[in-house]
Amino acid sequence: MFKSKIQKRLTLILLFVFMCLLTVGCSALDTLSSLKARFSGSEGELVVEEPMEEDWLLETEAELFGETRDIVLYFSNEDGTALVAEQRTIPKVEGIARATINELIAGPHPESGLQSTIPEGTVLKDINIRPDGLAIVDFSSELITNFMGDSNAETLAVYSIVNTLTQFDTVDEVQILVDGKIVDTIGGHVSVATAMTRDEGLIQ
Repeated sequence: MFKSKIQKRLTLILLFVFMCLLTVGCSALDTLSSLKARFSGSEGELVVEEPMEEDWLLETEAELFGETRDIVLYFSNEDGTALVAEQRTIPKVEGIARATINELIAGPHPESGLQSTIPEGTVLKDINIRPDGLAIVDFSSELITNFMGDSNAETLAVYSIVNTLTQFDTVDEVQILVDGKIVDTIGGHVSVATAMTRDEGLIQ
């Protein structure tokens, strides 16, 4: 009889343990099902959210908090007799001289009344600022082949480049190249065979 009571108690204990395990198991299954529903797509596939790309973050940060710099560009006045300064704000970049010349090539603001000095189609191929203060700036052949002006226009074209670059403290002289080579002139009137310095007298 005593043995029978022990067996009954063991049976009850085992039954209790079994019920506990069953309850825990159901709870775990519910949790897994919930997680699956949360992270699964419409076709039952696991959806993994792509991490934000670092470049995108940097671009966004640059747009929101990017630094800018004021530069001066020199264009021709309306009657082509002098250079006029146009101040422009551009993103601050490491190659500020390159960015500045590209802005010069792009031309003046449409509402400024000024005229572009660089022939259409001209491309900046390279620019190098040496430690001794010489800026070597290399343009595509369009600087010559597309130049249509007279000696006055040629003077303004040359010194729009020179005066724009010499606004920087690191530039004292400018050597203009075309397709990587030194040329005598870009229009037959103004020598660009040697390095040139700033000419304030042309600025209106």
